[in-house]
Amino acid sequence: MSQTGAGAIEFKDDRKAGRLLAVEDGEVVGLIAYFVLDAAPHALVAVHTVVEPGHEGRGIAGDLVKTFYGIAAAEAVPVVPLCPYAAAWAGRHPDQAPEAPAGVVTAAKAQLEADPDLW
Repeated sequence: MSQTGAGAIEFKDDRKAGRLLAVEDGEVVGLIAYFVLDAAPHALVAVHTVVEPGHEGRGIAGDLVKTFYGIAAAEAVPVVPLCPYAAAWAGRHPDQAPEAPAGVVTAAKAQLEADPDLW
């Protein structure tokens, strides 16, 4: 759990659906849509970050990306931030967001291009 703004935000990884959810008082207030790279090292690939209307400006998107990188670190896999917000966050926090190897980034882009319904 993380404290963000007025309420406690809980982060739930719904791996089967490819969603990292930010939940406050039982309501989804934000999410990262992602997929797991088919090829080793099975990177987590962030495709889209969303904060629901009325919840912007509370740091939820940043907390989602930070949590996403934490999940990847715990699993010892890289993150490929194809989402522009996640990529910008990673650029501002290089100490928390190690850069994925170029080959992993290329594989992630190819997998997304081959199956745009991943998110």
